[in-house]
Amino acid sequence: MTAHLSKAYSTRNARESSLPNSHALDITNHEATLSLVDEIGPDAIVNTAALHNVDYCETHHEEAIRVNVKGTKNLVDAAAKNGSRLVHVSTDYVFDGKKGHYTESDAPNPPNYYAMTKLKAEKAVLQSGSYAIARPSVVYGWNKLESTGVPSSSGKTINFAMYVLERLAKKETVKAVRDQFSSPTFADNLADALMRLVLYQENGLFHTAGRSCASRYEFALKLAETFEYNKDLVQPVLSNEFKQLAQRPLNSCLDVDRTEQVLGVRFMTLAEGIREMRVQEIAGRTS
Repeated sequence: MTAHLSKAYSTRNARESSLPNSHALDITNHEATLSLVDEIGPDAIVNTAALHNVDYCETHHEEAIRVNVKGTKNLVDAAAKNGSRLVHVSTDYVFDGKKGHYTESDAPNPPNYYAMTKLKAEKAVLQSGSYAIARPSVVYGWNKLESTGVPSSSGKTINFAMYVLERLAKKETVKAVRDQFSSPTFADNLADALMRLVLYQENGLFHTAGRSCASRYEFALKLAETFEYNKDLVQPVLSNEFKQLAQRPLNSCLDVDRTEQVLGVRFMTLAEGIREMRVQEIAGRTS
């Protein structure tokens, strides 16, 4: 069963939003953040904001700290002042990737600057009276906005799935790493889990990722297969052949058993999530 809220507000920064009750907000502005939360008086705040361009963070330390850490601290302050529950979205990248299939009890060891800022943000959230920290992994989904070319606040224009599909549609080659593994997380599935965490009464850390442990190469192949594109356009490369400024964990796959049991949610496999993307894409074309 999907969790529902009686009334919701959203915030936006670089991009416009067609959602009702949407407010412009820069969470790095302490006064503006407290003022908006005071005005709305929410029972809960879900923080999905982040500077999550990993390579950009590696060379823009001050900005990464300002958005990912100080911005989160501003929300902690706002939640405390208003007695709101804070649900904070973190990342699988807090782990170094040497083990894989991480549980909530495994010790983080950030391999890059982005991951370090996200771990600092997690520690800030622990100071909240009522909180939940969610760790997804490579969030993807069908989003027509991603095809407009309008960049997000992070500087990243397209989620990985949309990037692959756009290139395949143009019959362009997709080079995808085959020796880095993660747990691709279907956005709709994650949204359901986050809403459940809003309504959940206890504080804690929750792995909220997809059920499959897959490489980006396997991810891209499954997209080509499901959307009926030429799979030969997807070419595997090794990490050391792919230019990435920041170090990535080789296996940051997450164990979601505990979260499924506690929240009564079921996380999708990669195949299931991509099939749902396909259904949404077809529905969008025929509506």
